[in-house]
Formats: sequence, C-alpha cells, structure tokens
Amino acid sequence: MSSEEDFSLVVTPAEKSLEEVLASISVYKKKHEQLLQEQKDLIASRDDRRSLAQDFRRRTQKLTKDIELDKCRYAEQLEREKAKLDALKQDETELIQQIMYVKEAQIEEDSQIAHLKEQTDVFASVPERNVVFKGATGGPGNTPVFDMEPRIVYPMIGGTALITFEEEVVAKKILGMPEHQVDLGQDCRITVEARPVELMMPRVVEISSEVCPQRILISNLPKMDSERLLDQLEIHFSKSKNGGGEVDSCEIMSDSWTVVLTFVNNNIAKGLTDKEFHEVKLKNTKHRVRVTPFVNGNITNLETHMSVCPRTVLLTGIPDVMDQENLQDMLEIHFQKSSNGGGEIEAILYNPPGQEVSSLFKAISQKEEEEEEEEDGEEEEEE
Repeated sequence: MSSEEDFSLVVTPAEKSLEEVLASISVYKKKHEQLLQEQKDLIASRDDRRSLAQDFRRRTQKLTKDIELDKCRYAEQLEREKAKLDALKQDETELIQQIMYVKEAQIEEDSQIAHLKEQTDVFASVPERNVVFKGATGGPGNTPVFDMEPRIVYPMIGGTALITFEEEVVAKKILGMPEHQVDLGQDCRITVEARPVELMMPRVVEISSEVCPQRILISNLPKMDSERLLDQLEIHFSKSKNGGGEVDSCEIMSDSWTVVLTFVNNNIAKGLTDKEFHEVKLKNTKHRVRVTPFVNGNITNLETHMSVCPRTVLLTGIPDVMDQENLQDMLEIHFQKSSNGGGEIEAILYNPPGQEVSSLFKAISQKEEEEEEEEDGEEEEEE
C-alpha cells in the first residue's frame, strides 16, 4: 500500500453539550443505584435462602433422629410383643397339659369310683353266714377296728428246745443264767444255753382288695360229700347253657362250706355273679345256690417290729445223748425245779439234732388275758 493510503479513520465524535453530559450522568447514576438496590435485594434473598436451608437442614436432622428413635422404640415394642406372644404360647401349652392331666385324673377318678362301687356291690353281696354278736356296743364316735391274731411260725434248728413257763418272772430268772447244767442221771450232765425268743410281729397291715375276674364264690350249699359236691358244681358251671365255661379248678373251704371255682377265661365270672342265684342239681334235686364275686386280697403295707416272748425261753446246744422223749422229760424236770431257778411249765418242745421243726406262736389278746386272769381269780376264791 502506498503511503498515501496510510491514513487514520478515527472519527471524532461530535462534542456534546454540558447539559447532555449531566443528564447522561444522572441516568447512569440512577441505573447504578438501581443495580446497587438489586444487589442488596439479591443478598437479602440469598441470606433468606441460606436461613431456610439451615432451618430445613436442622429439621431434617431432627426428623432423622426422630425416625431412628421411632425405629428403636418400634423394635423394642416388637420384642416385647414377641416375648408376650411366647409367654402366651407357653401358658397355652401348660394349660393344654393341665387340661390333659385333669382329663386323665378325671378318667382315673371315674375308674376309681367305678372300682369302689364295684367293691361296694361285692361287699354288699357277700355269702350269708350266721354270726353271734358277743361284743359291746360303742358310741357314734368310735371308729371301726379290725382285730388280728398273729400266728407266728418259728423255725427250730436241731439241738434246741422251747420252754414256755406259766409266769414271766421264771423266764427272766432262766435268762438271767445263760448257762444251765442239766443232770441226766448216772453222772451224766449237759450244758445248755438259754436265749430269749424274738419274734417278728406285725404292727400295721393294709390290704387292698380286687375282684378276681376268673373266680366265683358259691354259697348256700347243702351238706353232702365234698368230692361229690365239687364234681357236680364243676359239671354244672362248665356248661355254656348254664352261663359257665371251661373250669380250671374247684376248691371247697370247709370252715364256711363255700366253694371257690376258677375258670380258664376271664369273661365267665361276671355274668354268673350278675345273675347271683342259680338252680344246680345237687343230691339228685334242684338246689338254689348263690354265686358272688371272689375278692383277692393283696398286702399293700406291712410294718413289723421285733417282740421278745415274755414267758418262752430258747435252749440251745443240746447234744443227741438219748431219745427225744426221755431228753425232753429230763429238760422239763430240770426247769420245773425252783432250786434251778425254774417254775411251772406250760409247754415244752425239743427238736433233736439233724431235724427241722417249726413251732407256732399265737398272740393272746388283752381281752383273753383279762378273761384268763378272771378265771384264775375265781379258781383261787373257790380254793
């Protein structure tokens, strides 16, 4: 480009008047003030928004904490409700068990009541037997008591003897001298030892009774040959047309003249006892017999105590030097003499060596002792 073309294109603005410049300054000043006011409004709005944001943040934190607390409370409430539910289930299980136990107890009680009723019916239908009342009546407060007479079987070994004196004081004297020299004559003596006799006596006896399903008790029988009676009863009650069945055994109780008949099966006795009276051909004639249940007795409680016989002494160490009768007589003669510490002998039993003998002890009741004392007193008065 030529130098002629290097020229400035700056256009010089037209000069403005002072009024226009002042007016323009005033306008810009207003705009500046307006911008400052808008800036202040924006700052105030920003501060408000920040305050709202902080408030919202605080509320959010509080709500979060409340929600966590509610969750914990709900979890605790849920655990408590679960515990209550488990406790209720346990109570329900225990109640069901108690109900089952009560039902079983009720069934057992009903069975016991039925059993007692059956026992009552049995005791109400016992065989008739004539009895003679020899006791004394008591008041309404007296309780029934069963008297029992113990019969003790005492086994004796060989070379021993039992001596029962009439008086207790004599037995005490004999026991006070443990060894005794018994003179058998011809310069022959034996040494025997005296010992007390201890017997195991019952103190309390409890017996439970049960109706036997296989046995019946037949009473109201005529007097006749026992073997023939048993045969005819067995023939009659073995026939199904008479309500009987196969007979296992037939036994007579001579003291009460009743018969115990045992069947092979269990379903026979009940039908016969329900009918009770039966027409049986005995002694070539029809006889009306009575059939009642047979009761088995089992000892459920037995309490014993050792008792020393007050008038009986056991002699041991007796050798076999002569026959039984002579040696027993020599012992009786020796212990009857007061010089030997003896006295009147009520009974004596000698068992030689090598033999086994059992002696029977019968307890004497207080009433019998009183009767014996009265009889002894009457005899003394007569003398």
